[in-house]
Amino acid sequence: MIEPDFDMLIVGAGLSGIGMAAHLQIKLPAARYAILEQREKIGGTWDLFRYPGIRSDSDMYTLGYEFEPWTHEKAIADGPDIIEYLDRVVDGRGIRPHIRHRAKVIRADFNRADALWHVEVETDGQRENLTARWLHLGSGYYDYDDPYDAGFDFLQFSGRVVHPQFWPENLDYTGKNIVVVGSGATAVTLVPAMANKAARVTMLQRTPTWMGARPAKDALANFMRAILPDKTAFSLTRAKNIFLGDWFFRRARNHPNKVKRMLKKALRKALGPDYDDATFTPPYEPWDQRLCLVPDNDLFVAMRQGKAEVVTGQIEGFLSDGVQLTDGRKLPADIIVTATGLRIAFGGKIALSLDGVPIDVAQHFFYKSCMFSNLPNFSVAFGYLNASWTLRVDIISNYICDVLKLMHERQTQVAAPGLSADAEARLEVDDPIDFSSGYLQRGKHLIPKSAPDMPWRLAQHYRQDRTYMRSAPVDDGVLTFERVDTAAEMA
Repeated sequence: MIEPDFDMLIVGAGLSGIGMAAHLQIKLPAARYAILEQREKIGGTWDLFRYPGIRSDSDMYTLGYEFEPWTHEKAIADGPDIIEYLDRVVDGRGIRPHIRHRAKVIRADFNRADALWHVEVETDGQRENLTARWLHLGSGYYDYDDPYDAGFDFLQFSGRVVHPQFWPENLDYTGKNIVVVGSGATAVTLVPAMANKAARVTMLQRTPTWMGARPAKDALANFMRAILPDKTAFSLTRAKNIFLGDWFFRRARNHPNKVKRMLKKALRKALGPDYDDATFTPPYEPWDQRLCLVPDNDLFVAMRQGKAEVVTGQIEGFLSDGVQLTDGRKLPADIIVTATGLRIAFGGKIALSLDGVPIDVAQHFFYKSCMFSNLPNFSVAFGYLNASWTLRVDIISNYICDVLKLMHERQTQVAAPGLSADAEARLEVDDPIDFSSGYLQRGKHLIPKSAPDMPWRLAQHYRQDRTYMRSAPVDDGVLTFERVDTAAEMA
């Protein structure tokens, strides 16, 4: 049998790719693998975004891995702390020697004749071909190179225009008037962070966003860490936060009016006389889009101190020294930050093919939220939209390791979720992205298909997924295993 270069190639050294590598080393320590990372450093999203205040909007007890306790005092971590955590995982588990930096995957073709992925990689302008039994994409779901362009015309504006995805190093905004265009998590993070040095920061929103405040520190978690071993305190806090996060999401979906009243009550308390109902009442229900987190009320504190404001309006155009709104108002600006969203790029923009025939993953059904109908030896990490991304990374990494173990035991080279044309015709296509966020709606056509029920579903319910993935057999009658005899003949 032809011996591949690797048992698995992992694309991306962010939370997803590092998580897969760690689980692989825990469950299959003899597996030969490499992580292909096109950037200079690990971290993915957390290395790409360098804007002021960059932080997670998920708590680190659930964004962290199940096998690596989060031990910092703050539950809501900033970017550098998350990178430090990943460095600890990478170095503590011997993953770093397996990472190839500046390695961009151009295309990947699965050849049935030898049951291998043939992967073309470009490193520092040089191209090479690698082979692997399995290909796992941990490259996220948005475009690192080309963010969403809202189509603004800045020709007349004499100041500086900055996109958060490409934050310039050492940008000096001291004493400047700043307008942040957007109302999502990035804008809500940027405004209070920049308000400390800027003359004034204005968050310009076309429509309001639901916001929820919580302490950056988890008092109960820190208390438990003081009296219990780190792993025990971490596991208990993780379970608590998973339950509460899931409970709140379900409550928002099932009883939106109650949740709206609760959120508004907290906003009134945080803002006092500065609270304006129209400014903080979105035209959608809570959790129809991801809820924006405001740790320690930092945005509201900046507003009460007069350092920041939130303005709702439509842009008519850009003047030399600011933004002109359609209602006649003018917002002075020395710097404009376009926090207008991301662009989805499913699969890291890799040209995938099967025996030379291009693969359009959007024409395939999700299988157990990580594999795809009739695509062999291939998996993707696509995290939760209503919970911490890494929760799914842990589930599917465990699952893929179990698939690989069974393949090894049976001496098979191919595993693919089988779906006949007749069976596919009977499947109902459901909406796996039940969120109204602009970037998700714009990129829906790129997302694989999903049915209402497992296994052909991308689900958004962690606790149900965890139970299902642990209890359902790997050999479920859907996942087919094949020994490729021709591979042995070619050896």
